[in-house]
Amino acid sequence: MAFHELRRDSKGAVPSMAMRVIAGLYRSRPLAAPRGLSTRPTYDRLRETLFNVLAPRIEGAVFADLYAGSGANGIEALSRRAKQVFFIENAPPALAAIRANLASLGIREGFRIEARSVAAAMQRLAKEGQELDLVFLDPPYESQKEYATTLALLDGECARLLASGAIVIAEHRRREPLAERYGSLTRYRVLEQGDAALSFYSMAE
Repeated sequence: MAFHELRRDSKGAVPSMAMRVIAGLYRSRPLAAPRGLSTRPTYDRLRETLFNVLAPRIEGAVFADLYAGSGANGIEALSRRAKQVFFIENAPPALAAIRANLASLGIREGFRIEARSVAAAMQRLAKEGQELDLVFLDPPYESQKEYATTLALLDGECARLLASGAIVIAEHRRREPLAERYGSLTRYRVLEQGDAALSFYSMAE
């Protein structure tokens, strides 16, 4: 989840965009956006498209939600029985929203919150020997360099994070396509919906 300006109500709150868990254990349960921070969540329809594609791989997978925002994508993975989810986020309002959403759903295990930058968190996980099956990244659309930096880390210094057959998915502006390759990470699929797009990458064999 990245950030941009949304209209606020008379009390200064961001209006509800009816975010919810799409399917699984917590189906249709509401999710809150970060307070005091304008957010651009991965909307329900796009999230549903994403998880329909990932459905055969979610159960038992280790999922990383980079630039996690409200944590909606990681929570969706947990709802669909992912084995472990890493929420990586360093904005205090977003971290508060992640914790509030997990608490409201009664989720007490199967996740870890990394309250640090994406680069620092990935380096830490790599040093721990952690392996990830699915990696989702949704940096601020305005921060184009974050895509290149993060994907380059996954191909280079933090390549050991990617388990065999791992998939990396990046959400980005439809009119600002990402590169076909970032080192050995090769794009094999693009899904477009409205102004957004999802680029799917895997390691070249």
